[in-house]
Amino acid sequence: MVSKSQLLKNAKSKDAHTANDTTSGLNRRQFLRQVGISAGAGLLVTQSITQALAANAIQQDAGTQLTKDDLPTALMNESLTSQEAAPEILQSNTRCITPSIETRLFASSNVGGSDERNELALDRLACAGFKVDNPAITKRQYLRFAGTDSQRASDLQNIATGAIAAPKLLLGVRGGYGAVRLLPMVDWSTLGRIMKERGTILAGFSDVTAIQCALLAKGGMSSLAAPMLYSEFGKTKPDQVSCRQFAEALTNPNLTINIPDASLTSPNLPSILASSEPKTITGTMWGGNLSVVSALAGSEYLPRITGGIVFLEDVGEQAYRIERMLYDLYLAGVFKNQQAIVFGALSSSGEDSYDKRYDVATVIRQLHKLTGLPIYSGMRFGHIGQKHSFPLGATCQISTNNFGGYQLAFSGYPTIKADAIHVEGLW
Repeated sequence: MVSKSQLLKNAKSKDAHTANDTTSGLNRRQFLRQVGISAGAGLLVTQSITQALAANAIQQDAGTQLTKDDLPTALMNESLTSQEAAPEILQSNTRCITPSIETRLFASSNVGGSDERNELALDRLACAGFKVDNPAITKRQYLRFAGTDSQRASDLQNIATGAIAAPKLLLGVRGGYGAVRLLPMVDWSTLGRIMKERGTILAGFSDVTAIQCALLAKGGMSSLAAPMLYSEFGKTKPDQVSCRQFAEALTNPNLTINIPDASLTSPNLPSILASSEPKTITGTMWGGNLSVVSALAGSEYLPRITGGIVFLEDVGEQAYRIERMLYDLYLAGVFKNQQAIVFGALSSSGEDSYDKRYDVATVIRQLHKLTGLPIYSGMRFGHIGQKHSFPLGATCQISTNNFGGYQLAFSGYPTIKADAIHVEGLW
């Protein structure tokens, strides 16, 4: 393993003449890559932390607005003081491993707003053991999207046609909007078959829900609800819990998640809303972002799973809008033949301007009345920090736990060998 700090020390120990010869013809990023230091970390070594964050804020103001794959607290995280940020950014004991996990990116939705943020994320992935074969797609842009529709669809369709070999990991760059435009352009059936044969894991959330639903509906292939390149690993301070849980879901073939209460969905709900004593249930968990799932209602790209468990999360939607989308699904018959509904975070929902009593808890109780299904709330996933990655399209067993909540136990999904990942490299 190679110590970043040792490499930096060795580089600094050379005399000025040697340093000038070494850097001749190289820009700062090329030099940092030559000595094995991440471009993002190098930027922060050679500038003040405050200057770096200010530059990042300017880039955001100039060309990017927060989208649904950004946490509501993202701006706060990006404006940390140098004293708060320095320990996380400049860890002197960070070590890297040689990347060996075959990884490709797919950019199905919004363009990333910052090249430095993408570069920092790519460096972290490499440090953690992920060998990214197509980093250049992070620089594509067409209108608001990460490339034209055909370019973005080709990230997946080229694997379906065999033009590109299926990797072990297909990682989404970011969410936002745009994935729905690609659905008719991909041979999902063939892609699913190839991914099954290779044991490929497709990872993402938010707008990527459209990709995950289509892959399951037409290709019969699972995926991973998980953080993405730009939206998590490119942060100034990646969330260590989310990073660790990402690695856990990638490597553990028997993943379990314990949910203590419903607070992430609504503090005014019980963890389990049921008309009788909850029983252990087993079925395929599917779903994702509520806005995207409801937009697919009635289409061939929405999974139709008998005995399924529906998972839903969202951000920035008022209670009445959440209910309207749930009614879209209910009226389309989506909840028929399902065993349960699991809610993740419904974050930043705000208050109803007509009646503050009309809240998320009221909406979910109405859904329970309509469907008669048990509803499990508080699943630690969505547009929040410290989220727990988990498989979609895999078998899930839900049972009560010893903490007054419930447990999710997953099986039947592809994984990666644990010793191939150095999770600390992700931050």
